[in-house]
Amino acid sequence: MTDATALKKGITRDGEGFDGTEWNILGQQYFAKAISESTFAFETNSDPGQFVSAHVNPTQDEFILVQEGELDLKLDGQWSKAKARDLVHMPRGIPHGYFNKSDKPARALFWVSPTGKLKGLFDNLHEVEFLPPSAND
Repeated sequence: MTDATALKKGITRDGEGFDGTEWNILGQQYFAKAISESTFAFETNSDPGQFVSAHVNPTQDEFILVQEGELDLKLDGQWSKAKARDLVHMPRGIPHGYFNKSDKPARALFWVSPTGKLKGLFDNLHEVEFLPPSAND
């Protein structure tokens, strides 16, 4: 990994990204909170109706700490709901996705271990505009 190999000490302030890093992915605002070879943490701010569809991380464990609001989760084919202060565990290889189906914004801290290529993926997805499925009709 060329961006960071060891975790740097310090504080990443609320509403800011680590070293100023933030992304707009699928219309959601993501703030990098910590980046190293072994772990990658980021905060998401999801408005009602926003989501990340089901996918698999084959080599990374992932966690979500819901900070505000609630998220509907599809974990290994099963639906569940995580509310503020709940911690979601998503082991590597398990299909998962999250959806804000509520009428209020949700804020959550995600982290994955190890980082792998996730930061590079976020860098590449930043500001990419995805069309809705109806654009394919």
